[in-house]
Amino acid sequence: MFDNLEEIEAKYIDLTSKISDPEVIADQENWRNYMKEHAALEPIVNKYREYKQTKQAYEDAMELLKDPEMKELAEEEMLENKEKLPKLEEELKILLIPKDPDDDKNVICEIRAGAGGEEAALFAGTLYRMYTMYAERKGWKLEVINENPTELGGFKEISFMITGKGAYSRLKFESGVHRVQRVPETEASGRIHTSAATVSVLPEVEDVEIEIKPEDIKMEVFRSSGAGGQHINKTSSAVRLIHIPTGMVVECQNERSQFQNRDFAMKLLKSRLYQIEKEKQDSARVNERRSQIGSGDRSEKIRTYNYPQGRITDHRIGFSIFQMENFLNGDLDEMIDNLIAADTAEKLKGKDE
Repeated sequence: MFDNLEEIEAKYIDLTSKISDPEVIADQENWRNYMKEHAALEPIVNKYREYKQTKQAYEDAMELLKDPEMKELAEEEMLENKEKLPKLEEELKILLIPKDPDDDKNVICEIRAGAGGEEAALFAGTLYRMYTMYAERKGWKLEVINENPTELGGFKEISFMITGKGAYSRLKFESGVHRVQRVPETEASGRIHTSAATVSVLPEVEDVEIEIKPEDIKMEVFRSSGAGGQHINKTSSAVRLIHIPTGMVVECQNERSQFQNRDFAMKLLKSRLYQIEKEKQDSARVNERRSQIGSGDRSEKIRTYNYPQGRITDHRIGFSIFQMENFLNGDLDEMIDNLIAADTAEKLKGKDE
């Protein structure tokens, strides 16, 4: 580990020199890449330097123990630094875990009602509201791409973009089947029903990351069936894109202009295709330990919302929260922090084996 850290520090020093070189600064694209790499290495280098200083202080205190006049002070210094070293080593191990390159990206979320009819659609609406309120707490921007609402206020499906630093790093563990156990608003007899909705969280991708040939896209336009007043219903502004090689279909009808709808539909299509490719690469890495927490399998039942008990349980980590109202009002950080901690522990375990 420490040989690797020495190499990282040497690279960081080299990058520090490069980003202040006028010739490099003149080439803005190169300079931005160097700046990004420099910023990524900085926390590792700072922690490694802290470790080296602590180790040196420990060794100096050990030497001072030989001096009778300094023994008491040296002993205190030695013990203090000895306690710090294992903690700093653990922090360095975590920092050296390869970062998901998508973590800082914006996300495209899709929520679809599953088994349970109208109640499942209402639960999809509950989840959408929950993520909307979480985005507000984080200061992120949310834009609806496409929606298929029901008469009772739920959604058969809804897709939306969340724009904000680190959005994917916080929301990527939400992919999967969310199950609800409650008395439906549509149920007169008061019996508890179980229904479900599927959440898919995709990173927004840049054009350079995935290329779609123009001839592989068939575009159809149609009149929007959503809200938006007379204008949106009189013009064919809604867009449907069909990706011919895969047969994948995406729609967007929430913007007023055909151009805006096409732009959002392309973003969604690229993110879906990118996710398929990413999942292929993950499954191909047979020798690499795959974290169960971070797999994002959309067919996996990940969480149950039990209304009678006021309990939300995440089945991947066996963690429950008994604050239903707060959780549904966007207070997700405790659950997400626990998922991230479990994922990190799983990756550390994989590195040690």
